[in-house]
Amino acid sequence: MAKLERVITGNFNAVLSRLEDAVLNGSMSATLEDRTDFTIGPVQVAVRMFERYSWSGSNRVALSLTLAGEGDQLHLTAITAGGSQAMFFKINTWGEESFLDTLASVVDQL
Repeated sequence: MAKLERVITGNFNAVLSRLEDAVLNGSMSATLEDRTDFTIGPVQVAVRMFERYSWSGSNRVALSLTLAGEGDQLHLTAITAGGSQAMFFKINTWGEESFLDTLASVVDQL
């Protein structure tokens, strides 16, 4: 498992759109599996679940993205899972880290 957390300043919808594009365009096999959006008072929340095939691990890897924000103050949490071929412990996380890297490079530009 790999995790990325960042505090970002920007327009919620514009940042969300850019993050979704980064994930989906970062891999030929990336798909958006499910999504939900809701608000609690002034706080907007978007949850996305992506999946892709990992060539390096020969398996599928999932990425959960949660963006929450009030006004232009946003918090991003992205967590990957899957990617290991071992039964009881993880022997590689290359696919997870690579999946997260496609998002991290865009986040660093925000």
